[in-house]
Amino acid sequence: MTAATNEIRTGTLPPVAVARRVMWAFVLVNVVIVESLFIASGSGKNDVLTVAKFFGLHAALLMFCQLLLVARLPWLDRRIGMDRLTVWHRWVGFTLLWTVLTHATLVVLGFATLDDTSMAKTFVALSGVPASLLGMLAAAVILLIAVVSTRPLRRRLPYEVWHGLHLTLYVALGLAFVHQLQETTTFTSSAFATAYWWTMWLFAFGALLTGRLVLPLWRNAYHRFTVSAVVPESDNVVSVYVTGRHLDKLPARAGQFCIWRFPGHHNWWLANPFSLSAAPDGRGLRLTAKAVGTTSAGLRNIPVGSRAFVEGPYGAFTSLHRTRPGVLLIAGGVGITPVRSMLEESATGDVVVLYRVRSEADAVLLPEVRRLVEQRGGRLHLLTGRTGESAAPPFGAQGLHHLVPDVLERDVYVCGPPAMTAAVLAGLRELRVPAHQVHAEKFGLA
Repeated sequence: MTAATNEIRTGTLPPVAVARRVMWAFVLVNVVIVESLFIASGSGKNDVLTVAKFFGLHAALLMFCQLLLVARLPWLDRRIGMDRLTVWHRWVGFTLLWTVLTHATLVVLGFATLDDTSMAKTFVALSGVPASLLGMLAAAVILLIAVVSTRPLRRRLPYEVWHGLHLTLYVALGLAFVHQLQETTTFTSSAFATAYWWTMWLFAFGALLTGRLVLPLWRNAYHRFTVSAVVPESDNVVSVYVTGRHLDKLPARAGQFCIWRFPGHHNWWLANPFSLSAAPDGRGLRLTAKAVGTTSAGLRNIPVGSRAFVEGPYGAFTSLHRTRPGVLLIAGGVGITPVRSMLEESATGDVVVLYRVRSEADAVLLPEVRRLVEQRGGRLHLLTGRTGESAAPPFGAQGLHHLVPDVLERDVYVCGPPAMTAAVLAGLRELRVPAHQVHAEKFGLA
């Protein structure tokens, strides 16, 4: 397989920086608009209700941001990466939780003060008002999602259960939309306010539906992905080759990953993110997976000719972010798959690959990696053994500098287990490798 030429950017603003500036500009512009709307018509029946409206308007803005962060918009995903967008989504989510709870508490307190009654009686009375009841239900769902998303509970829940509960967030957002729609002082305070809120809600929901539903369905109907071969690479590693129609029009790049489903072989809700282990060439795609779970372990039993449902491609782990002529590719275990695909891209400059495994027998796709590195005139260091067996950690600052003395002059791509990735990033920071030259991504569902 062959791939498009690497893009090495020098003297220009990195794509990730452009995307972040666009996002910040979007947020700041909308904050200014919301603040202006609040100043123009944000006064309530008393001071407490005025403050409650302030938090309510900003909660709506946070909801827009939540939807856009998980909409899987290709322009953002290719520049920032799904992993970072998901982390931002998490922090925005907890900010939204406290904003909504503050808004709800102040509404009850404000009306209790206005009617000179207890908050408990006011809460019961407000629950009988349709607009308020919808807001309460939305807040309850957001609170539930926040609780199950805390790390102790998240680690104990199967992904499918957690994901199913997390999808109720869309129900909460729908309830919040109707709640705001019925609060006429928000939607109809002016013609501009009405146009703004409708535009923002339609844009946010439209982006979500397009990125998460319409685009995947259209791509699968257009390309008709089909399993063309299943090749065992070792006792616990298998490669699946997928073909289809018009794959030259699929905007996939080496280093990216897709979310794969195989209808008829696994339940539709069982999906896994697997990197492309070969550079897309317009004729086929390949994933290579290690058997670490039920879904990945069963890949070797997929019948040839069966349909595949592919979401993506996703990820910013690509040559789009190259800034230097030389490149250092660091992989651990099955993390070699996106690195191996990147080796097929034609590029100027030299390449060094550090491949960390327990033993040479565990080195997935090693013959292919060796051949590709040789074709590029590069160097491959196969680092074997368990952590702690060597005197100096291979990915500490000293070890990295010893293996790659000119590491400061290279782009560095890192893919492997979390502990290994953290060690590499710490070593690179100690060596003061510029942050814009370091590229690491966690491949996962969001």
